[in-house]
Amino acid sequence: MAYQLGNAVVGTNADFIISTGDNFYPVGVQSVQDPSWQKSFEDVYTHHSTYIDWYVVLGNHDYGTNPQAEVDYSKISARWKMPSRYYSVHKTIDNDTSNTVGFYFIDSSPLNKSYYGKTSELISQNVLNADSAKQLNWLRSELKKSKDKWKIVVTHHPVYSAGKRYGKTKEMEDAVKEILNQYKVDLLIAGHEHHLEFDKPKNKDTFYQLISGAGSEKTMISPNAKVQYAKSEYGFATIGIDTNSLLIQFIDWQGNVIYTTEAPKLNK
Repeated sequence: MAYQLGNAVVGTNADFIISTGDNFYPVGVQSVQDPSWQKSFEDVYTHHSTYIDWYVVLGNHDYGTNPQAEVDYSKISARWKMPSRYYSVHKTIDNDTSNTVGFYFIDSSPLNKSYYGKTSELISQNVLNADSAKQLNWLRSELKKSKDKWKIVVTHHPVYSAGKRYGKTKEMEDAVKEILNQYKVDLLIAGHEHHLEFDKPKNKDTFYQLISGAGSEKTMISPNAKVQYAKSEYGFATIGIDTNSLLIQFIDWQGNVIYTTEAPKLNK
């Protein structure tokens, strides 16, 4: 998979890579010296093309030991970029400074109350120590003042799912869906679910949703789900952005492009 990711970076001339969390199984890392940094990142993604910026969010498994260590690793790595548990990054389209894309990376585990006391004691304590109200206020403020052409929120937990947690995403819906719609977010990028999925806006939503969480595990799709595309397959997504549309592709572990769609800009 790492080899195919490297090839895709070359083929698409990608500027950066996004990781949607659960970066280290099963319980995150203990410190910036944890051996998992070498075993699961540095010694895996060795293709020359992957030595670009990696923008990262935390997943629930990353809360199992020391989530702050993944933030701190940003200070010693040339490519691992997680300056805080939630942050924003702004990129230009075709080097046009008036035509930008805003990426808003959030820490979704503290937004899910199911982690409060129902998982391991350490995960629960780490989640409880996070200030979820402060994070949501930050997200509202950042989106409200945004002048970006495209607004994209990156999270670990999806708002909708056609997979293992089909019908079980209400906590994320309650936490962020109103904010996404109020400030006309264009795209939500998520992981958590171990499949590939692309959703057009549902009901009165403003945003597309993309799930890419099948880098090392795949789980079945619910037969009841109604989505634009969903597949239980090892793979990852590529996203191309221009002024008026997104080009979404899913690539499987063998390097095959298994799905392509163009998503026009909906929020003018």
